[in-house]
Amino acid sequence: MNGKTLKAVTFSYDDGVTQDIRLIELFNQYGLKCTFNLNSQLLGKQDILSREGKRIAHYKVRPEDVKYVYEGHEVAVHTLTHPNLTQLTEAQIIRQVEQDRLNLSELTGYEVVGMAYPCGGVNNDARTAQIIRDHTGVRYCRTITCNSRFDRQENLYQFQPSAYHLDFAGLMRLGQRFLELTPTTPQILYVWGHSFEMDYGPDHWARLEEFFKLISNQKDIFYGTNREVLL
Repeated sequence: MNGKTLKAVTFSYDDGVTQDIRLIELFNQYGLKCTFNLNSQLLGKQDILSREGKRIAHYKVRPEDVKYVYEGHEVAVHTLTHPNLTQLTEAQIIRQVEQDRLNLSELTGYEVVGMAYPCGGVNNDARTAQIIRDHTGVRYCRTITCNSRFDRQENLYQFQPSAYHLDFAGLMRLGQRFLELTPTTPQILYVWGHSFEMDYGPDHWARLEEFFKLISNQKDIFYGTNREVLL
């Protein structure tokens, strides 16, 4: 955090898909910052997802475009190929995380130090977190376990976000509660999701933008990437 305020807002989006481009335009419009978690070995891959009765594009950003697309925000690790790390050996975990980190550092031109665990369900545990802490250059890892809280967490290797972006009603309530805070200790509103999920519903983009309007342009809030807020 910047040391001038006790409140910070940050976002985290996974997979490095082309919908990130539209999302970044919104972030930039409202002065918000995000960390984007990429699978370097899958960059450029094109796929179609069938979700909720719709066919959704899941096209990954090309490796040569990473630096330009995510300029002004943060790129972080999401592993090479998106496996569930809890099911891998120590050597496999290290390779999936550290090689992705090194690849992304080369693509961005700066040292990548953040991470979000891939896969749904139970996608992390104490063993995996310790391996990453001890054997890679990663300095924080985000889980998908939302806690609806703002307190600064001591365990940055199993960091829990405040909210998931598609829970629009809950997100607005949480945002309003955050705005009303007058904290004496650091407080963080951390939102995560996937930008391709915005294409699920006809009003998803508009509803997310309503949250951006609510939470942005507050003098007592620092808007930063995960790295700027957590480290």
